[in-house]
Amino acid sequence: MATLIEMASEIVSAHASANQMSTEELLAEIQKVHTALKSLEAGQGVEGVTTEAKPALTIKQAFKKDEVICMVCGKGGFKTLARHLNQAHGLKPGQYRKQFNIPSTQSLAAKNYSESRRQSALDNGLAANLEKARKVRAEKIAAAKAPAKTAKPVKAVKVAKPAKSEKATIVVRKAAAKAK
Repeated sequence: MATLIEMASEIVSAHASANQMSTEELLAEIQKVHTALKSLEAGQGVEGVTTEAKPALTIKQAFKKDEVICMVCGKGGFKTLARHLNQAHGLKPGQYRKQFNIPSTQSLAAKNYSESRRQSALDNGLAANLEKARKVRAEKIAAAKAPAKTAKPVKAVKVAKPAKSEKATIVVRKAAAKAK
């Protein structure tokens, strides 16, 4: 990792490449940036610089009927935020909720989008299928948790008598089995 002096010099050189600076201004700028970096590293705030990121939007402004706006970057027009958060910011929905104190009851999707998806699922009969699947799963879980029943004795079944040619074959097989 770069030292504070190296970071300060990189910051100032980037600034100096875009702006005309005298030697005195350059040295003063390096000193100022180094001091600011040092105080940030120590956990102290810098005058005029806040270390905590505050959202530019309220939750009400970010979650509208037809769109959702990202509270990290301010980009809008999304139907749902999960994919954008992962790709653009490397955040999971839980991390995003925690960062901006968004309640778990608040959907990260636009209200109209959620409602249209819900209605589509109802129209296609997915609710009935889901209900059936849940019932089957509950029955399987109940069967697995139920204590194993003791085996009942099996009733003897009468077997038809074999024909004479079959009797000879059976006798030979029995004799072979006893010999082993």
